[in-house]
Amino acid sequence: MDELSDIGEFGLIDLIKQDTINDHSSVIVGIGDDAAVVLPAPRQLQLLTADMLVETIHFDLTTTTPWQLGYKAIAVNLSDIAAMGGAPRHAVVSVALPPSIPVEFVVNLYKGMKEICREFGVNIVGGDTVASPQGLVINVTVTGEVEPAKLVRRSGAKPGDLVAVTGKLGSSAAGLALLQAGQWEDEDFAWPLVTAHLTPRPQVRTGQLLAALGATSMDDISDGLASEAHEIAKASQVGIKLFAGQIPLAPELAAAAARFNKRATDYALFGGEDFQLVFTMEPGKYETLLALHPDLPVTRVGEVVAAGEGVTLVDAAGCVQELKPRGFNHFRQEG
Repeated sequence: MDELSDIGEFGLIDLIKQDTINDHSSVIVGIGDDAAVVLPAPRQLQLLTADMLVETIHFDLTTTTPWQLGYKAIAVNLSDIAAMGGAPRHAVVSVALPPSIPVEFVVNLYKGMKEICREFGVNIVGGDTVASPQGLVINVTVTGEVEPAKLVRRSGAKPGDLVAVTGKLGSSAAGLALLQAGQWEDEDFAWPLVTAHLTPRPQVRTGQLLAALGATSMDDISDGLASEAHEIAKASQVGIKLFAGQIPLAPELAAAAARFNKRATDYALFGGEDFQLVFTMEPGKYETLLALHPDLPVTRVGEVVAAGEGVTLVDAAGCVQELKPRGFNHFRQEG
């Protein structure tokens, strides 16, 4: 099996540049020149986001395939675009690769990227490939577009708005715990959780719908619901009250939590990497949303309150406690 050192950088580029353009109408020059040239849509705001995945910090090559890793590297960026109510358009991918890595690994890595890009109509228009002395690093930048009137930020929540989320929460964190513990393959409850962690589904179309129907603020749940609630509260200068009993959890999560002697809601509040959306909306508009889209997987989980009330969690017994932002943070050490 060839290694990267056998084919070199330009040989690698020739291998991966095929099938990278899904919307030819918006790309003038793709991979192969000093810079990509793209055609922006008129009267649209441009969105830019970037995420870096570092081996041993964000992923473990003993528990993820190269295809899954490539898919997720794009997905986490599309989720950021979704949280702004936008449509993703173009991706620039830079990878730092150990020279001894098999060529087949890199080809499959890009196959995962191309699959999700094809699904969402995103073009891979450029990037960089460099040698890494230790470990694999993937950095992805994605551009998107949104109509000015439909841009949703974290800073628009108002007291009286409700707080809601898409999908189920906590599955990814539980899936990661199962992967790290090993010996999960024979457990029926484990597969949906592991899948949620390895190949998350960015909520792009739902984000656009929420923006069109009046979401006042929105954030993607990358670091846990508690952390995202604090981000919206801080940006909007409001308080947020969440109700533990209303947080939507996958049925398989209870079995995983029992295995590790943890509360299922803790995975949702503090686990992260669900890449669902948390949003705020006026109650009347939320009712309209449900009436127009009764099958949309959204759940009301709380309410926006005055800033002085802070960010709190109400448990099943009605007790109110301060909710700290204990989601994943690269540089914070938990107490």
